[in-house]
Amino acid sequence: MTVRAFLRDNGLALFFLAIFLASLVGQSVAGQRVFNEEQRAHGDTPVSWGRYVTSSDFGQAVMENWQSEFLQFAVFILATIWLIQRGSAESKAPDEAGPESDRKERIGGYAPPGAPAWARARGWRTILYSHSLLLAMVLIFFGAWFAQSVTAWTIYNDEQREHDERPVSWAAYVTRSDFWEKTLQNWQSEFLAVGTMAVFTIYLRERGSPESKPVGAPHDANVTN
Repeated sequence: MTVRAFLRDNGLALFFLAIFLASLVGQSVAGQRVFNEEQRAHGDTPVSWGRYVTSSDFGQAVMENWQSEFLQFAVFILATIWLIQRGSAESKAPDEAGPESDRKERIGGYAPPGAPAWARARGWRTILYSHSLLLAMVLIFFGAWFAQSVTAWTIYNDEQREHDERPVSWAAYVTRSDFWEKTLQNWQSEFLAVGTMAVFTIYLRERGSPESKPVGAPHDANVTN
């Protein structure tokens, strides 16, 4: 495969990887400046960029967003198995609700040539592979959520010590309003975004995008091609 063919075949992933890394670096630079401004305001020593990106402050800011994003995907993947939005490009047709048949899912004896091995294997391997996308999203969500909770807990206890107050345990921290306010402000924005997308695709179009129905498709049609 030539470099040109590789870039063409992986353009979407490479594009988002590039803007993700650019955004992450930009966040780290801006975050370091804000952190050091607060350090100076309190008479403390500013930190280097390397020190900042390994700190709980940066980790908490990153993980707080990651966990909400992967929660959004996990909830959306699960919800769209059973729930329908008539006319939305993000929804199956009303008569297709549910996990669907082996024939339509192309598993077991219905697997075509070239199908993934676990789609043909039957038994627990096919069951696991059939839910691998949701499982991956859920595992990443819980990993990021745990990392957020640990970094936020560390920051909270640092502030407690600065005010000569007693630190709290991790279990006690994750029951506090401080943690859930940070968590839920991200969750509600993610749920709003995905719900808005599902409704907007009923009436609005973007020519050439697989996230949109064809421009001339009826509003009440659940079609994507």
